[in-house]
Amino acid sequence: MVLVAKCGLMSTIKRYPTDLTDAQWKLVEPLLPSDPPRAPGGRPPLHDKREIVNAILYQVRAGGSWRMLPKDLPAWQTVYGYFRDWGRDGTLDRIHDALRERVRSKQEERNPTPSAGIVDSQSVKGADTVSAATRGYDAGKKINGRKRHIVVDTIGLLLVVMVTAASVQDRDGGRGVLKALHSALSSVRHVFADGGYRGQLVAVAKSAWGIVVEVVKKPAEQIGFAVLPRRWVVERTFSWLMRFRRLARDYERLPATHEAMVKWAMIALMLNRLAPPPGPKPWSTKRRK
Repeated sequence: MVLVAKCGLMSTIKRYPTDLTDAQWKLVEPLLPSDPPRAPGGRPPLHDKREIVNAILYQVRAGGSWRMLPKDLPAWQTVYGYFRDWGRDGTLDRIHDALRERVRSKQEERNPTPSAGIVDSQSVKGADTVSAATRGYDAGKKINGRKRHIVVDTIGLLLVVMVTAASVQDRDGGRGVLKALHSALSSVRHVFADGGYRGQLVAVAKSAWGIVVEVVKKPAEQIGFAVLPRRWVVERTFSWLMRFRRLARDYERLPATHEAMVKWAMIALMLNRLAPPPGPKPWSTKRRK
């Protein structure tokens, strides 16, 4: 979003589709940390936080390296610095969780705190920037890279995400992601899963964290693809994430950075649900005039 002087007044012009609208900024601004008090004679921040958020959302949606951020956005070092610090100090989780609660309560008219979820994983190819120590080979999907394990609520909103090497089996990754789920949202007591999570994980989840893991099995007569109850919700979330080019492949040196990218992608999705930007939607057949 660029501020432009027009007839003595300041107006905003959207440069990129990912730029926040005024309504979306009103949702995000109160959740950001305030600037520390300046020392006498100290310089004010060079960039507005709205510009920083715009740059992060652009990066997640359009992809590309940090150094290739467009020149009309803040310097990539500044943007990455905020991206890193907000992930470490809890700001990212605060924004994400607050928006999720708002979508559930205001838009879906549900309890802000979920009680059920769906768990699944998705393997993605790793770029050469992914170190050998944090990548692996998924023999089932024939993918060399990393695997993101997620738990979503029953409408597909992200609850927790954990990124591992692609060689980690679902039942092993499921133990870690369900432990993280219990720490973050102890209200979730029932989780739906596919056959990859059967076995000891079901008993461990029940005894250690009080979570009932219900394995949704394919019908014996099923041939080919079919939509299965509950499990389709998490598959839809994976398809949402794949709209973001930075997530179509794993470029991150650290798994935690990939996890942060996933959360920023979900923030963008939730903002567009809470305050839809003007213009036709991606699935609309109407053409711009």
